[in-house]
Amino acid sequence: MVVLVTGSSGQLGQSLQFIAPNYPQIEFVFCNSATLDITALNNVKQIFKQCKPNFCINAAAYTAVDKAESEPEKARLINVVGAKNVAEACKEHNTILLHISTDFVFDGNKQSPYLEEDLPNPIGVYGQTKLDGEVEIQKTWEKYFIIRTSWVYSQFGNNFMKTMLRLASERDSVSVVNDQIGTPTNAVDLAEVLLKIITSNQLPSTSYGIYNFSSEGQCSWFDLAKKIFEVKNIKITLLPIPTTAFPTPAKRPKYSVLDKTKILKTFGISINKWEVGLISSRIFKQEKK
Repeated sequence: MVVLVTGSSGQLGQSLQFIAPNYPQIEFVFCNSATLDITALNNVKQIFKQCKPNFCINAAAYTAVDKAESEPEKARLINVVGAKNVAEACKEHNTILLHISTDFVFDGNKQSPYLEEDLPNPIGVYGQTKLDGEVEIQKTWEKYFIIRTSWVYSQFGNNFMKTMLRLASERDSVSVVNDQIGTPTNAVDLAEVLLKIITSNQLPSTSYGIYNFSSEGQCSWFDLAKKIFEVKNIKITLLPIPTTAFPTPAKRPKYSVLDKTKILKTFGISINKWEVGLISSRIFKQEKK
């Protein structure tokens, strides 16, 4: 079985490389943007022709939420055109596509966990381009799993967890937003779920579609920062602030907790609570990479 992974230098791509040795039955082909530029259809088709993947995990994306507001064309090129290109190549080679999407497709006005069937309503460029990418995939190829996830962090790349640890080494106090609610997700846990789907014995056509995946539970960014410092035994003054006190170019959903019932029932997976996922991150085991 051959699994092609795009965006291999990102958080999820590196997390997949980290756990790949645990799946000897899979031949992984990891491609970064220099090797496989998803915005270039000929490049995409060339790589697919070379490795003939049974599955493709499209982890390549434009994820700079604030920068997307000033670079909408670039975000659209990667998140929409790129997603369509990958879907076209998957269709040509009968490759099953696993595409990563986001909680940012929702506006955050709901007060209970979002279901896959809830009406998307992005409030920023990033969320809109990710939603448009989902639509292009659905129009192009029927064998897809679109996985919406949230608040991803890991020992790899840049993310909130690593930012908090850096700030704690530079300051005596840190102010963190406490009125945005969501669920932190360890990228390694997300990677494991993707491979669980791929290695499932049964993938009936009825299982294709959109799925939510994140850790269990919910918290604010303030709660997450507090837990990070607690686990690392860092003494620091942590100040809760409202979103209005920390203006950013892009609006964030105030509430973006995802309901995981569908993925639980379909694939029989177990999902860690967000606190467990945080503690299990290798950055807390002094094994930084």
